[in-house]
Amino acid sequence: MLLALNKPYGVLCKFSRDETARPTLADFVKLPDVYPAGRLDADSEGLLLLTDDGSLQARITHPRHELSKVYWAQVEGLPDEAALSSLRSGVSLGDFITRPARARLIDPPVIWPRDPPIRYRALIPTTWLEMTINEGKNRQVRRMTAKVGFPTLRLIRARIGGISLGALSPGDVLEVKPSLLFGPGGGSSPGQG
Repeated sequence: MLLALNKPYGVLCKFSRDETARPTLADFVKLPDVYPAGRLDADSEGLLLLTDDGSLQARITHPRHELSKVYWAQVEGLPDEAALSSLRSGVSLGDFITRPARARLIDPPVIWPRDPPIRYRALIPTTWLEMTINEGKNRQVRRMTAKVGFPTLRLIRARIGGISLGALSPGDVLEVKPSLLFGPGGGSSPGQG
């Protein structure tokens, strides 16, 4: 079984509760014995895949399979071509150098409002980037955009392989076909296009 969840902002990417009493995946996924295939930090939103199949979980998460992950990042400022070129070439983050990413400016996506909203600064514009990576180190996209001088204010994972958010609202869960992950791009129904 493979599930797609639109993980809301502030939700911890685990099923067990801790002393913070923040919401967890257990608040949205009621099926037993499913586990996240990858993670999103609490401050990030969007597509999270969960499965009860250990080998599928490994295929989704292991970098050797080079499964692409597409992120929409709302960043502070207006990235120039030099910043985009750095993202496309790979960025040294101190503990590792990222693989080259696909990075481009995009129009603001049609998405749900975030609660709480991002901080607003009247004199500093924000810009949306679409970044595609084939790895997924801890807070990688946030670290990459900060390293090139444009901190991420909001981060949404829009696609993993051939499965996308589609019309999933925050907190919605949908069963999807594993074959869409590694296929030529997936279908067009919600969560799969």
